[in-house]
Amino acid sequence: MSIKPLADRVVVKAAAAESTTKSGIIIPDTAKEKPQRGEVVAVGAGKTADNGTAIKPEVQVGDQVLYGKWSGTEITIDGEDYLIMQEKDIFAVL
Repeated sequence: MSIKPLADRVVVKAAAAESTTKSGIIIPDTAKEKPQRGEVVAVGAGKTADNGTAIKPEVQVGDQVLYGKWSGTEITIDGEDYLIMQEKDIFAVL
């Protein structure tokens, strides 16, 4: 990948939306929920605190994360869809 996020930004590849329920019912494209889980593929250097000290990011490339349903901005790079968001939009690392 040829993207390097700045400051506390993180690039996430969203997991595929579920196409069937656990009981086997097929979900049409119009009813699929936006995924809230993905894999971190790039991380910025971190942000700078008000006193000038550097704050390193808590997530790393390869981490599986949970994020808000409407978090981030959707981008397409080399035909692949990604989300770019601030680290604070990530709720948890799995």
